[in-house]
Amino acid sequence: MTIIDSWDSGAPGALWDSGLEWDVNNGTVIGDITPWLKLVTSQHANKPNFMAMLSMVLQPLADIIEVAKSMPGLFDLDDAVGDQLDKVGIWVGVTRDIDVPLSGVYFALDTAGVGLDEGTLKGPFDPTAGLVVLADEQFRTLIRARIAANHWDGTIPGAYRIWDTLFASTGFSILIQDGGDGSFIMALTGGVPDAVTAALFTGGFLALKPAGFGVSFYIVPAIADAPYFGLDIENSAIAGLDVGTFGTTSAGT
Repeated sequence: MTIIDSWDSGAPGALWDSGLEWDVNNGTVIGDITPWLKLVTSQHANKPNFMAMLSMVLQPLADIIEVAKSMPGLFDLDDAVGDQLDKVGIWVGVTRDIDVPLSGVYFALDTAGVGLDEGTLKGPFDPTAGLVVLADEQFRTLIRARIAANHWDGTIPGAYRIWDTLFASTGFSILIQDGGDGSFIMALTGGVPDAVTAALFTGGFLALKPAGFGVSFYIVPAIADAPYFGLDIENSAIAGLDVGTFGTTSAGT
């Protein structure tokens, strides 16, 4: 007598392991019920009405599983768009609608800061006073800032840590200088931001600010990836004469 201890031959399509358990390595493709229909015994597999009924019952379940499996990807912050991104904003407590219009962000020729790849086109329902509804990319930046604020421990090292984690893929980082008087300076480093991102930053929408503290100045780069000018310090963000540059400074909030 031959004792069979495994029903899985290892060949493609051999879907059973010993103990008649479904082989997790060769199981069904999400949404595809064909492998399950192949499990119907020969006494019933040749009955078209039975097979049609079984398909009718199984396919909706397989479709539901397929949709459920796709949901995390639809709401991934890096990939979500439109309404999905709006839902992510609701979860973290921010909306793409801006209470105070962002001025100086509309595309214009011969105007520094809002030219090609910098300014944003005025939409059909945008007021001339400024942008009030953020596009997906800028809204994604605002969501990242709110997530950072929600997880921040209130310390400067914590601000660097959470910002660098959330904004690692954007190329932007920050510099914080504590004024020692309940105020601080916050600078954006990296590439030159587009007009909307710059307006969000200088408007305080992206700032990590403890209650009771104020930001005296916001600084954004004027030259991409160039260090800011500073004395008595040399690193990737601050450098001295002939290396460091002056950024664009705006009054704080």
